[in-house]
Amino acid sequence: MEAPGMTKLREDSRKMDLSHKFTRKELTLLYEEVLYTILHRLGKPDPNHVADPDELYAYVQKVFGMDPDEHRIILQRVKELEKPMFCLKATVKQARGILGKDASGLSDPYCLLGLETKKRDSSSNGNQGNKKRAKAVVKNLIPEDQTHRTQIISQTLNPVWDETFILEFEDIANARFHLDMWDSDEVETVRQKLGEVTDLHGLKRIFKEARKDKGQDDFLGNVVLHLQDLHCRDDRWYKLEPRTETYPNRGHCHLQFLLIHKKRATSASKMQPNYIVHRHLLQQMVSYEILQHQAGSTSWDGELSKHANTILHLHATQKDLSDFHQDMAHWLAYSKLYQILEFNSNCLLHYITSIEYQWVEGRLRPVQQTELTDSFQSFLAYGLSVLRRYRIVFPFSAPKSKERLQSLLRVLVQMCKMKAFREFMQTSDLQQMVKESLKAGTEEWFQMKKQHLKPMVKTTEECGKALVDLLAEVNADLQQCLKMWNKCFISTMRVDLFSIAYLEMQELVSFYVQKQLSEIDSGVSQLTAESLFQLYLSLQELYRLKDFVSNRESPLELANFHQWFKELIPKWLQKAYTIALERTQRAVQVDQDMCKIALMYCRLLKQRAEELSSNQREEGEAANKLCVVVNDIEQLRIMILKLPSQLDWSRLEQKTREVIAPEQFQNTLHHQLQATVTCLNNEIRSVVQTLGTKLDAGIARHIQELSASSDSKDPEDSIIPLMKFLECELQYLNVNLVQENFNSLLGMLWNHTLELLKGAAKQKTSNLRYFRKLQFALQSLELCFHAEGCGLPKDTLHTTTFMALEKELDLCSSSSKRLIQKYFSARIQQQMEANPDKYGAVTIKALYRHSEQKLHIEVLNAVNLLPLDSNGSSDPFIQLTLEPRHEFPEVVARTTQCIKNNLHPLFDEVFEFLVPPEKCQQDGSCLLLTVFDYDTLGANDLEGEAFLPLCGVLGLNDMEETINPSAVPQTRLSLTHPGTAGNDILQILEIRKGDKEAQAFVKLRRQRTKQSKESE
Repeated sequence: MEAPGMTKLREDSRKMDLSHKFTRKELTLLYEEVLYTILHRLGKPDPNHVADPDELYAYVQKVFGMDPDEHRIILQRVKELEKPMFCLKATVKQARGILGKDASGLSDPYCLLGLETKKRDSSSNGNQGNKKRAKAVVKNLIPEDQTHRTQIISQTLNPVWDETFILEFEDIANARFHLDMWDSDEVETVRQKLGEVTDLHGLKRIFKEARKDKGQDDFLGNVVLHLQDLHCRDDRWYKLEPRTETYPNRGHCHLQFLLIHKKRATSASKMQPNYIVHRHLLQQMVSYEILQHQAGSTSWDGELSKHANTILHLHATQKDLSDFHQDMAHWLAYSKLYQILEFNSNCLLHYITSIEYQWVEGRLRPVQQTELTDSFQSFLAYGLSVLRRYRIVFPFSAPKSKERLQSLLRVLVQMCKMKAFREFMQTSDLQQMVKESLKAGTEEWFQMKKQHLKPMVKTTEECGKALVDLLAEVNADLQQCLKMWNKCFISTMRVDLFSIAYLEMQELVSFYVQKQLSEIDSGVSQLTAESLFQLYLSLQELYRLKDFVSNRESPLELANFHQWFKELIPKWLQKAYTIALERTQRAVQVDQDMCKIALMYCRLLKQRAEELSSNQREEGEAANKLCVVVNDIEQLRIMILKLPSQLDWSRLEQKTREVIAPEQFQNTLHHQLQATVTCLNNEIRSVVQTLGTKLDAGIARHIQELSASSDSKDPEDSIIPLMKFLECELQYLNVNLVQENFNSLLGMLWNHTLELLKGAAKQKTSNLRYFRKLQFALQSLELCFHAEGCGLPKDTLHTTTFMALEKELDLCSSSSKRLIQKYFSARIQQQMEANPDKYGAVTIKALYRHSEQKLHIEVLNAVNLLPLDSNGSSDPFIQLTLEPRHEFPEVVARTTQCIKNNLHPLFDEVFEFLVPPEKCQQDGSCLLLTVFDYDTLGANDLEGEAFLPLCGVLGLNDMEETINPSAVPQTRLSLTHPGTAGNDILQILEIRKGDKEAQAFVKLRRQRTKQSKESE
């Protein structure tokens, strides 16, 4: 749909140019031209064109509005016209990779070409016929007067000719194109030829030429084509074919073909130049295509239908129109049609660019030059008229107005940059012309708005209201200009539209407003004074826009606008005083009862919500009722807190200081306000707690169902009901609660959920899948309550209960082997924190050798051992084992010798363990040195245990060449007793009755505890 105001522009355009309208006679002649083009179509149809002539006849019948009888009569008349002279316009462009026939390895190529028009005998299709045809050349097939020859290009294998020949024919079915390429040979002396020899191949060529006749040219290859296999326009590389099988690869030749007409019998072709006929045909088709475009003309992008493209392509080819003249015809047609039926102007850019690219000075005839100049002038005048009325032509409410305006600006800028434009046009200062158009358009728009808003009855009140409405329109237009249109003009043609419009508008407004105010006497009514105050505010808004004006030199006419209202200031002050007094009286009256009403409303609201929610069967429905309560109370609290600022209590207190004491004012208003806010906060907390209790029941039910669900079920499936419940409820609460109350509710629900999971984790079971299910639930709930930073922060989520529960579930869900590794990791940590003097210490040297994959342990001594025998001494020995046992199942325990009656034994023994390096890197992997006191009759007593973590052994992470075995440092390990380290792990393993490995490990560790005198 066209924008408002476009109709008048169209009428103006019709006055400027009526060349797009044809008389009935002109249409008939043009219709004959189209039918003649379709009837005498030559060549094979292009894949993207319409092949069926009946389809093309039906299409042009619609384009020209011909009824069937008229079409039949004109078509019969066209068929009776004399056929045109058919011609093949062949251009020999260039060749590449041809054979080198001269001694220099190069050739002097030229081409012979012509048309063979004789009918071939069908019996020549046999082998003998093929052999003869292969040896045939142009000079043997085509008469000499019909043979054409190119220039000779000396000494090259990639010649360039770019020569064009016109070849006539009558029957395209029996016409064949022949091109032979030859190497020109001139008679040369042997000395000259030897001077050109560069290699052995050149010498062979000299011997070969010696056997030829002098001056005989060498055949380089040929191209033979059936004309009926060509498209009406073809431009391709063709392979040069040999006459024999010798040298089959002879290069390629670039040929361009056009199947054109001469001596067309139509009246239009006889009376008018070719490109004018083509332009008229194009105008008619484009007009039809635009009118058929369903989305409206402004969205048409210049793309023609398949039928139109086919006809225009055939017509341009048959009439031998160059690409330049086709582009020029498109520009002339499109630029005129754009002024009648506005469409997407981006297509105009394409033809402007094409004309500019192909432009050669002096190329056009005087008539063509005049047409192009007229098109520039017409389009420039139309474009400037559209820019002058851009507010009407491109209204803000119309779709794609900004894109349409920007596209038109680009076309104008590119057109004025063209070499053709600068050559033919005298005025080329586009910026200045656009500025003048915008300035004139601004004044026209202001006068139109002023006339439109002019009151019917010129009373003082009506005139004042009209001024206010006019200023509102002006300010809105300038705001729209600044935010939307100015960027288009600046980016496209560097014209500051806003500055032009503002400077013109403020001058017009100043003159008009001052004139209107001068006609208003000083004795205006209070109503008129109030209306003029709105005018003052609008002028103030207009004046503030001056900050966005660039390069402002002279002072603004609006600079002293406030002085225009001096006589109205007393009335404005009187109105302000009256309004302030009324507000103060109402505030004092309302504030005394506001707090009481708020509290009463809060209690009634809460009571009603609790009654409704108690009758709800579903927790979610009850929660929804309470959400409404929380929000209402919160809004009430916010409103109460805004009272001091909204009613300006501080100013009120100052004004009433002489009447009301500050203490009385404080007790009357501030204390009541504070008490009310405190009560509302308590009520909010109470309702949030009630809301949390309602949701706790649903969470407890789902966690109970989660605990009771089958352990064979996937943890992700087991947690789905709980997560859906939380997602549904929390999503509603997040939308319907303010953030502060929502976070408070989340904290309550999180703590309750942790207690429920903690209770579920206390179940005594050895089923790992049960605890993994709870662990997955805890992880999912943490993500849910955090909500990627939109929920509770990590610090709030990671409470002491959460950390303990997370650790417990991690242990309970781990395999027995993993727990044993964790146990030894805990004992290693105990080892690092042990008191070195309590149970004694062991000194060793440890080295890992990668070349042997052996752990080398040298036990040196033990010191400060506990006296465990009755004689005050001990009989110590040390047992060495690699732990955990499941990581080193094939490594047997080693034992040192027993040293009698010695609390500081010296062992000095060496042990080697064959272990791969990756085993030493496992978590909890260690060397366990257990020091016993040997007892002959009873069980050995435990002196202590020492743990050496294998991951830190020298040589394991180092290059073996860099380590000196004799310089391995000593490691002193403090002895420890089982104590409490790892007890929680042992308790979990002890529950797993069906796990033999777990039970054996627990039994061994319990035995160590019994052997420890510390435990007695």
